[in-house]
Amino acid sequence: MTKKIFALLWTAIFILSGLFGQGYAAEAPERPDYHLEAVLVLSRHNIRSPLVSSDSQLARLTPYKWYEWPVAPGQLSPKGGELETLMGEYFRQWMVKEGLIPEDYRPSEDEVRFYANSKQRTIATATRFAEGMFPQEKIAIEHKFAPEASDPVFSPRYPSVDTQFQLQALKEISQMWGAQGLQGIGKELAEPYATLEKVLQLKKSPAATEDGMNHFRTNDLEIKFQQGKQTKVEGSLELANSASDALLLQYYEEPTSIKRDFKRRPSRAEWEQIGRIKDICLAVQFSSPSVGLKVAQPLLKVMNEEILSDRKFSFLCGHDSNIATVLAALQVEDYELAKSFEKKAPLGVKLVIGQWRDKEGHGYGSLDLVYQSTDQLIKATPLTLARPPMIQHLRLKGAPPPNSRGHYHLYDVLIRFQRALETNKRG
Repeated sequence: MTKKIFALLWTAIFILSGLFGQGYAAEAPERPDYHLEAVLVLSRHNIRSPLVSSDSQLARLTPYKWYEWPVAPGQLSPKGGELETLMGEYFRQWMVKEGLIPEDYRPSEDEVRFYANSKQRTIATATRFAEGMFPQEKIAIEHKFAPEASDPVFSPRYPSVDTQFQLQALKEISQMWGAQGLQGIGKELAEPYATLEKVLQLKKSPAATEDGMNHFRTNDLEIKFQQGKQTKVEGSLELANSASDALLLQYYEEPTSIKRDFKRRPSRAEWEQIGRIKDICLAVQFSSPSVGLKVAQPLLKVMNEEILSDRKFSFLCGHDSNIATVLAALQVEDYELAKSFEKKAPLGVKLVIGQWRDKEGHGYGSLDLVYQSTDQLIKATPLTLARPPMIQHLRLKGAPPPNSRGHYHLYDVLIRFQRALETNKRG
């Protein structure tokens, strides 16, 4: 039985069991004799230059001079490309070990797919990953629009917005911060803001001396949902997120430049606080279930098609917003990534969905985030089976528990895609 036929049978079972059935009642059993059958990867691009140039509003937040990047704003950096090649090399080793491909594997055109958003950083990330994974092959990278255009599959923009959706999304965002609701966001940001102000020396900046802005406010957040656009945050969080992004990118690309350019080297605890600003902004914009279901539909559809195909390996390359919205739509339990300043979707992170089969034909699915730790990013550490990247097993809310390997019945993975796609149609 081919993978596609097997998957279609499970989809039929899902439909017959009712849209919101619970799936398997039993925990996925231990099957040490099963093998890897297919892999789907949804990747964030790796290290890029800041999306705004250092002579823009960012320059006014510090008396110091920002790093001069060797690439245009928003493009994959040389080091980002190197890191992706290292990750591609690791994936090849892992798939050989699991029996999916032989050591000398040369894929046919239909066996693998590399599809990226039409941005330089995503196309280049996919290209460099493919070079590491298949060093003797020239893999075609599929992208559908002119360079730097945004492919709707990867764009987290709203096709429509109404009052009911806005109220539900704001309710869900508020619930992330407990009883204090949206006010809790400001309290969560107070310490990270103070750290960012210290690192930037905001009080000595042109923004402070000329405009009177000597701190980031914790009570000025505005969240806007507009048709044809992504969730917009306004106020201090928007500006602080850009500054945190630029600092982290510079540190990953050229760590010694931070002490040189900003006259001090932040501690690891301070970097964690700066990364916290990024995580909070990502959560506000993209991590509520309603937002995920609303904007991730085109990408979920492509991912579902890849799972149901007979392809051995699929690589889709987008952005942190894609990781966040897909995980929200699939109802993945909350997590925090170890050994990373960004705990949700760091540079180069990959959502890896594996399909496994035992000798009796039973299917299993795994969901993991695979990423390079902060130290691996900074040092460009070669990755091997003995020295792998970081791996975070993901849990599905309300699903029967996975086995000790973190694997679910394949049905329980397929049903999440069907629910997400069908729920949006009905909503």
